[in-house]
Amino acid sequence: MAPTGVAAVNIRGETIHSFFKFKPEVTPKEAQKIARETKRKRKELFRKLEAIVIDEISMVRADLLDCIDLFLKTIYQNKLPFGRLQMIFFGDLYQLPPVLMGKEKEIFRSEYKSAYFFDAKAMRDFQMELIELEKVYRQKDQKFIEILNRIRNNTIGEEELEIINQRVREGIDPSKIEDDYVYLTTINKLAEKINKINLERLPSKKYILEGEIEGEFDQRYLPTELNLEVKKGAQIMLLNNDSKGRWINGTMGKILDLKNDKIKVRLQNGSSVWVSSFRWEILETYFDKEKKNLAKRVLGAFLQYPIKLAWAITVHKSQGKTFDKVIIDLSGGVFSCGQVYVALSRCTSLNGII
Repeated sequence: MAPTGVAAVNIRGETIHSFFKFKPEVTPKEAQKIARETKRKRKELFRKLEAIVIDEISMVRADLLDCIDLFLKTIYQNKLPFGRLQMIFFGDLYQLPPVLMGKEKEIFRSEYKSAYFFDAKAMRDFQMELIELEKVYRQKDQKFIEILNRIRNNTIGEEELEIINQRVREGIDPSKIEDDYVYLTTINKLAEKINKINLERLPSKKYILEGEIEGEFDQRYLPTELNLEVKKGAQIMLLNNDSKGRWINGTMGKILDLKNDKIKVRLQNGSSVWVSSFRWEILETYFDKEKKNLAKRVLGAFLQYPIKLAWAITVHKSQGKTFDKVIIDLSGGVFSCGQVYVALSRCTSLNGII
């Protein structure tokens, strides 16, 4: 499972809130109440459960983890952390942090050292085995990897800053993004504006790709627009992993043609592929009484071409993606720790950064 809907859809899992049936602003006391109701309705599911895996753990708030802890303690009637259930967490704590809104910050200061999951009360007695993944796959240049690590650890020196500052360019026109470059900004409206301007300046015919929602699929979690405007020549990002391995989620390309319910895309590696409509699903875990095991069923689905306009995207939405060429615009400010590191580390090489 994952803390956000988009992350959950990408890993074919569930959001934390949907699995535990939590409301958005759930409190520990409410979590215990939900657990008592769940014991009657989903007893067999939790009896068969062996472990819970949470991705993007850096974005899970301390209070939410405490809600999970109290929920599981109530379900299993066990005072051990998480009711004795094995918990597996994945994530990079140097990337994007949990989100705290306005007045929540004051409440958190009185209850927690920070909003991060490791400051949850549940973690005080939780013996966790740490496994650090050390091999870097996105970058090959050892010097660039070293600079990124120094930024991560806040140990960057004048020499490294000078190397980074050599990549600074002035006079970049966002309305005329060079081919294959992705404009990274911290402001969502600016990314939308740049994409709209660059689309409008293309002389070709505009197409509207109409998506379809089946069943329960919250529109906040749509990986791309429900009705997507595109043109031949548009720069796009692919949003799924191709079954034949020709592209992955985050691969950049350019639209060459649209016909017969398919889109012809030239990928950055020079190859051309035909892209068909894709189906994203919202899943729910349940106990299959006939087979007497855990199973998944589809609650809702979203059908659309797995693409989105990608002259520009936000740093937040770039997390997990890999690009060969990026233009990083931090003029709008940085709103959370980790944003500069995320922006720089999306690129495969230092030479690809402006």
